[in-house]
Amino acid sequence: MTRSFNYELLRVALIDDEAYARQIIKQILHQIGVRSFVEAEDGRSGLMEVVRTRPDIVFCDVHMKPLNGLQFLEGLRQVKVKGLDQIPVIMLTADAKTDTVAVARERAVAGYLVKPVSTGQVKGRLDQVIANSPRLQEILRGNR
Repeated sequence: MTRSFNYELLRVALIDDEAYARQIIKQILHQIGVRSFVEAEDGRSGLMEVVRTRPDIVFCDVHMKPLNGLQFLEGLRQVKVKGLDQIPVIMLTADAKTDTVAVARERAVAGYLVKPVSTGQVKGRLDQVIANSPRLQEILRGNR
């Protein structure tokens, strides 16, 4: 059963070192209904942006410098600001290596998508993350 949520209430962070990749994901999310975005071009600036803006969900690439996506995820899970360590992160990467996926899971990744992705894949993963997150469900009901 496919679920449909009111994505207009979501604040999404896009972290990827390729501007073109960020633009494509932003377009896909916009087609789904997401209207609020923040962007960063690496894990370090992404972590600072997440702390500053407190998005509801993060889409993050794995291979970036100086701080890659797995290091970003580790840093996010260690943040001492209430609730930030619980922000769902969907890794969006061309890296489908078993070791990389395993490390992401150890660091409590909410989802993993291998590029290139379709609108249906992004929506399906986003719906799955929302369905598993009471916090996101409350946000989508208008309760922040």
